[in-house]
Amino acid sequence: MKNKILIVGPAWVGDMVMAQSLFKLLKQRHPQVLIDVLAPAWSLPLLERMPEISTGIVMPLGHGQLNLKARYRLGKSLRSTQYDQAIVLPNSFKSALVPFWAKIPQRTGWRGEARWLVLNDLKKLDKQRYPLMIEQFMALALSKEEALLADYPLPELFSNTQTQNAVLAKHQIQRSERPVLALCPGAEFGPAKRWPESYYAQVANAKLAEGWDVWLLGSPKDAAVGEMIMQETQQKCINLTGRTSLVEAVDLLSLASAVVSNDSGLMHIAAAVKKPLIALYGPTSSAFTPPLHSQAKTLQLNLDCQPCFQRECPLVHHRCMRDLLPQQVLTALSEITCAY
Repeated sequence: MKNKILIVGPAWVGDMVMAQSLFKLLKQRHPQVLIDVLAPAWSLPLLERMPEISTGIVMPLGHGQLNLKARYRLGKSLRSTQYDQAIVLPNSFKSALVPFWAKIPQRTGWRGEARWLVLNDLKKLDKQRYPLMIEQFMALALSKEEALLADYPLPELFSNTQTQNAVLAKHQIQRSERPVLALCPGAEFGPAKRWPESYYAQVANAKLAEGWDVWLLGSPKDAAVGEMIMQETQQKCINLTGRTSLVEAVDLLSLASAVVSNDSGLMHIAAAVKKPLIALYGPTSSAFTPPLHSQAKTLQLNLDCQPCFQRECPLVHHRCMRDLLPQQVLTALSEITCAY
């Protein structure tokens, strides 16, 4: 039986949320196993909202950095922990170096990038069998003969009244009996994934007129977009873009009555706190990374150029987002929030 497992975690927020399904699956199979996650520093507070995780270990290198010396030192420092297995979620060669230098006896990951040099439990990915990213993560815990159960565990981030009240007090938000619409207008990946801010403003104005409160959430990179929405809504929203930590966003989204979001990390967080959600897809595909919640609805056009998976629209017109109109989102919202 595996007693200690090191997971080399992904670099993106949404991917880290989806990785929780692997953590939950490992705990289902081996309830006593200790799971540590090697991950970027920003993700450690998020990992604290996943009860399956024992320890989060900071990966000191940013996305794309090689720095062999630092990776070797980190791997060597982990030898004394005596992990039984490492599961490497990123598909790059460099992501497997730390477990190799940590001398972890079983090092598991998908085949590619000459990883046979550093991994000794290589699996060949069958994308027909495992079309979703979340399934590809979980399949790394299975033997070749095993099948993934249909009712596999979904991400579910922890939040409670104490943490919720703390974040409300910190940001001086007065709760009322009015329903709350959370808008997440940003996307770390690039501008192609962003629905126009003027469309978000139209949705906000419509819900404000119906008696809703509207909160804007996002990273510091989304602050300018948040200000534009504020201008077009006559400063009637609560603008939290760039003002909250990632884990504070978990608590705020858990208090929302509904969420509208681009395909982003906050979209996956909203799904993991089980909120009614409208997810807007343009250059990416909901067939690979959908929001994992029964009350989530995806909106996506079916243009010939979709999905392109580009950070910026290669055809410049950005029709995949611009032709997805605010009224379509408002109609979808009314379908999932009929109780309000």
